Amino acid sequence: MFIVRPLDGRRYDNIKNIGGVDFITSTSKEDHTVSNRLAEVINVPLTYDGNIKVNDILLVHHNVFKVYYDMRGREKSGASFFKDDLFFIDDEQYFMYNQNGEWNTHSKYCFIKPIKQKDSTINKNSQEEPLMGTIVYINQKLLDLGLSIGDEISFEPDSEYPFYINGEKLYRMLTNNITIKWTTT
Repeated sequence: MFIVRPLDGRRYDNIKNIGGVDFITSTSKEDHTVSNRLAEVINVPLTYDGNIKVNDILLVHHNVFKVYYDMRGREKSGASFFKDDLFFIDDEQYFMYNQNGEWNTHSKYCFIKPIKQKDSTINKNSQEEPLMGTIVYINQKLLDLGLSIGDEISFEPDSEYPFYINGEKLYRMLTNNITIKWTTT
């Protein structure tokens, strides 16, 4: 397991600066949408032989740093908590890593940018085209299947798990969530 700490030392990313003023966007510790999803690597597992190094940044699951309340209303840290501001992360709890300013996918994960709604006679009630996007961060399995960064794809319903990477909304997907590669003729 990796030992990590929340980036900037904060478990929650619930402060937005607008016009030089800090605004708190949520005060709930149970609000998963504002839990910090960036972790700094403090130590790698002894037997680890992958690319991730100390000081790299991991994009982690929203529950890693979250606080919850037990049945008696007592505040508790999640299962990843080790001590102080340190947490254990296993292979299933992170999706990408940032090394030298470049994001790299991990394992079966990829990241898809939703595309704007296309002209249609059907009202779609969204600013995005349903179940469609372009590949921004790709994994090796998708490369082996002949897909590339920038390919327009379709994905399974309810597989959209939003993240904001470098200020851009992207959906984290699994390889098997990708169903179609669109080509232009």
